[in-house]
Amino acid sequence: MVEPQRTELTEAQSSRASRTYWDSAAGEYLEEHGAFLGDDRFIWCPEGVDEEQAQLLGSTRGKRILEVGCGAAQCARWLTKQGADVVAFDISVEQLRIGRDLDRRTGTAVRTVAADVTAIPFPDATFDLACSAFGALPFVADAEAALREIARTLKPQGLLVFSVTHPIRWSLPDDPTPAGLRITQSYFDRTPYVEVDAQGTAVYAEHHRTLGDWIQALTGAGFVIDDLIEPEWPAGHDQVWGGWGPDRGRLIPGTAIWSAHKS
Repeated sequence: MVEPQRTELTEAQSSRASRTYWDSAAGEYLEEHGAFLGDDRFIWCPEGVDEEQAQLLGSTRGKRILEVGCGAAQCARWLTKQGADVVAFDISVEQLRIGRDLDRRTGTAVRTVAADVTAIPFPDATFDLACSAFGALPFVADAEAALREIARTLKPQGLLVFSVTHPIRWSLPDDPTPAGLRITQSYFDRTPYVEVDAQGTAVYAEHHRTLGDWIQALTGAGFVIDDLIEPEWPAGHDQVWGGWGPDRGRLIPGTAIWSAHKS
């Protein structure tokens, strides 16, 4: 039995909570969302933005690419099929184990490593671009430190594109129905959402940042922001994913996709 609360956590506590949660929930997550994500597709968000059509990364053939917080590496697998030279990492060993199963199922193997975004195990200026679809960055206590570490591994002018929960979503309850269209907490309250076990240990943590916070974190880490994409909920897409769904998605954004390059 876990208990939700809003409380401050250190980076170490956040990392431990993320590892605990995703090691325990990886199989259930894939069972619930695997059909939508696919085994070797690059889906940016619950709105269904697909990199095959969106081309937010541009041409990837021959590029050295780092996927940050890859989960079961579906996105990295798609990039590999496009001719990219991809390495992916995740904090959860169980997510990576499931990724090995998907490698065998698809016939496309991805190089993966277990790592924390605050200590990426690759040399400086290794990659042409980095990408992340809801991986790692929503779950760290210090986003600027994580972004500096990503920037370190990028070549000059290297591209970073990542998706996170849109900050406005934090003001609303986790209810995708019309009843969820109400503000229940302050947009300006940055206190993390945390779930703790019976011993009071954090077993899940997610951190809220305003749009301004993300701008400051990106520029502070040495990035120049190129674009902010706020996907609209597409007509005919009726799949509900947690707090995301067509009732709210037609009125407010649920996802923010940031595009920036290393200065």
